[in-house]
Amino acid sequence: MKHVFEQGTSKRTFLLLHGTGGNEHDLLPLATLIDPDASVLSVRGNVLENGMPRFFRRLAEGVFDEEDLVFRTNELHAFLDEAAEKYGFDRSEVVAVGYSNGANIAGSLLFHYADSLKGAILHHPMVPRRGIELPDLSKVPVFIAAGKNDPICPAKETLDLLSLLTNAGARTEVHWEMNGHALTQSEVQEAASWYKEFLQ
Repeated sequence: MKHVFEQGTSKRTFLLLHGTGGNEHDLLPLATLIDPDASVLSVRGNVLENGMPRFFRRLAEGVFDEEDLVFRTNELHAFLDEAAEKYGFDRSEVVAVGYSNGANIAGSLLFHYADSLKGAILHHPMVPRRGIELPDLSKVPVFIAAGKNDPICPAKETLDLLSLLTNAGARTEVHWEMNGHALTQSEVQEAASWYKEFLQ
């Protein structure tokens, strides 16, 4: 997978996952704001939709291609293992920071693996899959930033995701804004405060 790796001074590594049409450089400033000491592994999605990089295919707006989602989730999980070996970072100290489509694939890692992520910061995620049993996530803190007026990810979607993660044991917190689907400075600051309390 096309990616950027930047070595930090702490044992923590951020897995940065962009939104639709983004790339591996988009979220680099977020990592610096949240924890400037962490290493960074920023990945570009392997799927193209009308020339725009994504992490998995969709059938329509808000309708995921579940078969491709599972395949790409497994692909990303395996890539993390390979990257940890290549760059020498602690595989058990990976925290995902994702926006929109990137947050959805990060959520899918949580839904399919108990130990793929140390924690996750999800900006405007949806429920990646329904009707499956989630692993035990009791050791995984999750921060969700959502818009009450988000036209792409309705508030009910956020509440459903909160419920599913909480029922799997994850210590989950939601920060609400009224800025639609936009990734805002204020929600990143909230994520940074949450990170310092629960993960740093």
